[in-house]
Amino acid sequence: MKKLLKKIIPKTIIYKYKLYKESLKSKMNDKQRREHISNKYYEVYNKVLNWNDPKTYSEKMNVSKYLNSNNIKTKLTDKYEVREWIKEKVGEEYLIPIIGVYNSFEEINFNELPNQFVIKCSHDSGSVTIVNDKNNIDYKKLANDYNFYMKRNLAFEEFEMHYLDIKPRIIIEKYMGNALRDYKFLCFGGKPYFVWVDFDRFDNHKRNVYDMNWNLQRWNQRDYGNYEKEVLPPTCFEEMKRIVDVLAKDFDHVRVDLYDIDGKVYFGEMTFTNGSGLEPITPSEYDLKLGELWNLDINNKE
Repeated sequence: MKKLLKKIIPKTIIYKYKLYKESLKSKMNDKQRREHISNKYYEVYNKVLNWNDPKTYSEKMNVSKYLNSNNIKTKLTDKYEVREWIKEKVGEEYLIPIIGVYNSFEEINFNELPNQFVIKCSHDSGSVTIVNDKNNIDYKKLANDYNFYMKRNLAFEEFEMHYLDIKPRIIIEKYMGNALRDYKFLCFGGKPYFVWVDFDRFDNHKRNVYDMNWNLQRWNQRDYGNYEKEVLPPTCFEEMKRIVDVLAKDFDHVRVDLYDIDGKVYFGEMTFTNGSGLEPITPSEYDLKLGELWNLDINNKE
């Protein structure tokens, strides 16, 4: 039904409605935010969220959204500010080169840009545009999209509160190819335990989850099936693990995303509220097993 409505209703109206909903949520107090998180959790999992003694990974993720608002997590979620931290921790060579940073879409001079590049925002999730040929850009649509993205605050979508104070910026990065392989490392207590890789995202989305010895796991996030063909670890897998060890060191939980581009490792992002806690772990028994790896301090509202 949602997909059908998206086809029927103009995107400008959808954008206005989303911003209106976020403006209403921005006025909520702490009690109302907790109630919203609880209601959404019940809607997805058909059970009550245990705020006082969360056990499963999904429970802890939803509780952590309310707690997760300290400065370091805000900085590392910011796709621009995190770059300086990555440079200090593991080196500038792991950063995808930036072409420009802008405070508004109108600031971008497309005549000065190369033919291929990638556009994204510093403060949200999902606002990525891969431009293979700038001669084919629909500038009106692109402006409409990014003017919407720049007005958003993800803290007021599902109350991932560490997004609250991120400065909205548009980043244009060097084009690194369309066939990037993205490796998402799930870390607990400063150590990576699992990594997943996605296949055919825009067609027949599949996902494989592996442990750190590249053994395929029985669990998945959401209802994706496994990729049918054999998948070998990347040639740079050991280097990736060393990098993740450094980046995840000081966090009880984080997802570290890295790219393998022609055998070279590049940083993707740091994610502290994986799937916003609203993408079920299947089979559900692994939701509890992952939760047991996470030592979440529920008394520490950062």
